[in-house]
Amino acid sequence: MTDEDRVARVRELLESVRAEGRTALTAPEGRVVADAYGIAVPGEELARDVDEAVAAAARLGGPVVLKIVSPDILHKTEAGGVVVGVEGADRVRAAFHEIVGNARAYDAGARIEGVLVQELLPAGQEVIVGAVTDPAFGKVVAFGLGGVLVEVLRDVTFRLAPVSADEALSMLDSIRAAGILRGVRGRAGVDRWAVAEQIRRVSRLVADFPEIGEVDLNPVIATDRGAVAADIRIILAERQPAPRRTYGREEILASMRRLMHPRSVAVIGASNEPGKIGNSVLRNLLDGGFAGDIYPVNPRADDILGRKAYRSVADVPGEVDVAVFAIPARFVAAALEEAGRKGIPNAVLIPSGFAETGEHALQAELVEIAERHGVRLLGPNIYGYYSTWQDLCATFCTPYDVKGPVALTSQSGGIGMAVLGFARTTRTGVSAIVGLGNKADLDEDDLLTWFGEDPHTECVAMHLEDLKDGRAFVAAAREVVPKKPVVVLKAGRTAAGARAAGSHTGALAGDDAVYDDILRQAGVIRAPGLDDLLEYARALPVLPTPEGDNVVIITGAGGSGVLLSDAVTDNGLSLMEIPPDLDEAFRRFIPPFGAAGNPVDITGGEPPATYEATIRLGLADPRVHALVLGYWHTIVTPPMVFAELTARVVAEFRERGVRKPVVASLAGDVEVEEACRYLFERGVVAYPYTTEKPVAVLGAKYRWARAAGLLRGGS
Repeated sequence: MTDEDRVARVRELLESVRAEGRTALTAPEGRVVADAYGIAVPGEELARDVDEAVAAAARLGGPVVLKIVSPDILHKTEAGGVVVGVEGADRVRAAFHEIVGNARAYDAGARIEGVLVQELLPAGQEVIVGAVTDPAFGKVVAFGLGGVLVEVLRDVTFRLAPVSADEALSMLDSIRAAGILRGVRGRAGVDRWAVAEQIRRVSRLVADFPEIGEVDLNPVIATDRGAVAADIRIILAERQPAPRRTYGREEILASMRRLMHPRSVAVIGASNEPGKIGNSVLRNLLDGGFAGDIYPVNPRADDILGRKAYRSVADVPGEVDVAVFAIPARFVAAALEEAGRKGIPNAVLIPSGFAETGEHALQAELVEIAERHGVRLLGPNIYGYYSTWQDLCATFCTPYDVKGPVALTSQSGGIGMAVLGFARTTRTGVSAIVGLGNKADLDEDDLLTWFGEDPHTECVAMHLEDLKDGRAFVAAAREVVPKKPVVVLKAGRTAAGARAAGSHTGALAGDDAVYDDILRQAGVIRAPGLDDLLEYARALPVLPTPEGDNVVIITGAGGSGVLLSDAVTDNGLSLMEIPPDLDEAFRRFIPPFGAAGNPVDITGGEPPATYEATIRLGLADPRVHALVLGYWHTIVTPPMVFAELTARVVAEFRERGVRKPVVASLAGDVEVEEACRYLFERGVVAYPYTTEKPVAVLGAKYRWARAAGLLRGGS
């Protein structure tokens, strides 16, 4: 069967199902789809009466499974419509009458088309292969342990559909029970290629037919000789999502360049009155030192904060790159129309009162105006944005001018202010801070595309509550991740799985489960909380990229060493097995009551020279790829003495071209706080009072390095 014939055959079937007003395919219809796409299923026949069932069972030979066939009964087991292991004419007759009776009792009005007589598959590992339509990512394919416990165990992984053969194989290793599939306690492993092919073919099916909402192969019986779907369930989507306006990469970069590097900014709603948003925005632009032209717009003023004011943006002379709107929501549409006619490419919509308050029509009107005139919208319902390298502070919030390598975005104004406060407290240099709000137009993939090319940005950190176009985000992330880390804090983790679903796969595909796997598939680092997002953003540009997996802990306190070891394991890192020659070298600096191995415990009473010597050993040995330092405050080696010697040694090795990530946990009195600040400023990521945080940051750096394909060495 050619590809064209296969698609045409399935298309005709789906159209007939839809014409009957149905959304669920029957088992025989599912078999037609399976045959067209090469999805392995057992031998089966549809019996419309008991005599046909007996004859079908005889032809199939051996024990069979009987299943009710009804377009009105989706969950056959719940209806008592399945009997397994039936053999012999008398038992087939009895089972036929039993399941038909059960089905009528379950739903007296259900249409019953017959009973499916199916070959009984041999015992094997039950897995589930499925696909579902995610609101953000579209078609995603799922794989996990199957059978009746699938929704209890929830050991499932997801990928964007369609998947390649290699991606399908990777899914087998991505579930917690991956070892079972490889074989345990003398039991043979499954035919991995056969299972992966079931995944790949299902993914191809849903990619070819967007109208398919959910697919469920559950269970798939996997053995060392193959993988066969014992049951196939296909559900059509009730409606297709409305098409979304999309922009090409060059279009995005062109508009974002004028937004982030504007030559001129107009403030629509600028005001002389302190406390007004229009006053705050204009004052921030003026006081921030923006070198471009600034145009206040207000029909009731001639002069605002010493600048000539214009009655309309249409009256502004020359080109305007950005119009910042600081007027009530009800006036925005008319002003946006004027901005569009003037050819302004970017509108920054600060006002609230749109979709977030139920005013969807008002927001849709803005989108229509903007698309008609080619204006990109940032917002509405935002605090504005900062582009520090341009001395641009287009916001009504407090100014911020510490230039640096981190781009920060947030969907929430409150989170945006937390970002600002953290940056100020830690003196984190930023390239930009951008509010996204309702994301009527510009969203994370637009910003990510820009920050990926921005020479001032070395790390991108994003808070988001949802993704408007998850596939566009993944595409942008895959372009950026090989060059710089992307960190995401996805809010709403506990809402997963809340919606009703027609299949096991649908029930398992809660928002968070899909986000977690697909963000990882894209190489994005997911932060578990806001503090983690900010600390990762602050620390990742500081840490050099590791060249391999070998991590060594050097600690002055045995208890800290144990906790640091736990943190290394928790963050997916590998403690190096210390070679005998390196072990002997470390032992020369460790007192008899200390401990070599890994962690290297030098004990707390050792002088600064012991810390320095062991750190030098770890940096000098090319087999060691990263150091985790555990410091314990003593008078023998005070905190600042430890910080100064560590920073000096690390700097010395970096001058020699040895750039390994070094993180440190400092336990002690309040002096350790100053020591951590000193270390951080000199390229050693250090935290007081915690063993978890420095290793978590190191783990994030490793996750990015793996995703970017930058790890070269090994044990």
